[in-house]
Amino acid sequence: MAGTLYRIILFVQDVDRLVGFYGAGLGLTPSEHVPGEWAVLRSAGCELALHRAGEAWRGDAAAEAGENSNAKIVFAVAGPLQSHREALARLGACMGEIRHFAGHPGPLCDGQDPEGNVFQLLQSAG
Repeated sequence: MAGTLYRIILFVQDVDRLVGFYGAGLGLTPSEHVPGEWAVLRSAGCELALHRAGEAWRGDAAAEAGENSNAKIVFAVAGPLQSHREALARLGACMGEIRHFAGHPGPLCDGQDPEGNVFQLLQSAG
């Protein structure tokens, strides 16, 4: 059996805030949106769905999520990585330093969205 990655779901506190963040910062466009509850954001190869976290994971319990997650979403971006890093920081992301690794095709940078969900920017070749 062969599968194709179709959608990644993040359970979040504020759906609308993150729709704005991922739209303005990374150009993802909503294809579905129920304000305050859920949204589906389109990208070239995979959808990012944002669902409001269940009652048990709201408020104080949310502090245990985010950076303690073992998941990381990676976005390939065109153009200078530094400009993307700065733009996302202005939108409320906590951005790490740009790093280079031997054998890796380009620079990369980790960040956390306004709720602490971890992502990575990868400068695409070209």
